[in-house]
Amino acid sequence: MTESSTSPPTGRAAPATVGSPPTPRTPAGGAGLAALLTAPENALVALDYDGTLSPIVSRPGDAVPAPGAMAALSRIARQVGTVAIITGRPVDAVLQLTEAARFADLGRLLVLGQYGLQRWDAETGQTTSPEPLPGVSTLRSALTEALQDAPAGTSVEDKQHALVVHVRRTADPDATLAALTPALSRLAQDHGLEAAPGKRVLELRPPGHDKGRALRALVAERGARSVLVAGDDLGDLPAFEAVDELRASGVGGVTVCSDSPEVPDALRLRADLVVDGPAGMVTLLEVLADRLMP
Repeated sequence: MTESSTSPPTGRAAPATVGSPPTPRTPAGGAGLAALLTAPENALVALDYDGTLSPIVSRPGDAVPAPGAMAALSRIARQVGTVAIITGRPVDAVLQLTEAARFADLGRLLVLGQYGLQRWDAETGQTTSPEPLPGVSTLRSALTEALQDAPAGTSVEDKQHALVVHVRRTADPDATLAALTPALSRLAQDHGLEAAPGKRVLELRPPGHDKGRALRALVAERGARSVLVAGDDLGDLPAFEAVDELRASGVGGVTVCSDSPEVPDALRLRADLVVDGPAGMVTLLEVLADRLMP
């Protein structure tokens, strides 16, 4: 692992201009982007959903793609080896929000839901999904009692394989999350699960499944020689860390932060490129698609 791939960069990358991709702020990121542009047929583009392709909203069911996101995704999917959405959401939720199945140009798209536990392949239209862990069912009942005195606005999202406690709509989201986290973390552990923090959420999910594991498996499966990974939250850090490991094995990699005031510094400072939220992500995809046009 080289120093350039792990030392936190400072500042923003040079912005993209029409027809010109932005300049990554690390040598390793620059090499990764060059590898993608030189041999796109061997590239994997892996994107988070919430906060990256879709703006963050108060209600999870309202998180539709940013304007132009699916069109840009369709363009890039025609030009690289594989495009994947790697998300903590269930596959069905992503398919409903994006209407991905109706985009004929997304034949190379994979949706890895629940951090890789679920998978939808556009080529076959099939979804594969294991049975939820028994602990999720028992935790579901215990969580109702655990949250009975939680501040107004606290809600639970049931993802079948995981349960997510949302505090964004409470009077003081950060204080609420800090107050709830210790007890909910212990409760998750008691049921064989782990607690993972995010943007004003706490996810109670099966241990050992994260975006880094999903990314490494997908790179190996597809034989990718370069990878672009984009995200906006702590749940994307394992994927960024996987990119460092892949670089050490000879796979080019570039990491992208979809920025906002809520993005943790740990992710922003780790990224090779920082773009202005989902709109900036759309612009980046469009610029790359323009550059890759024959």
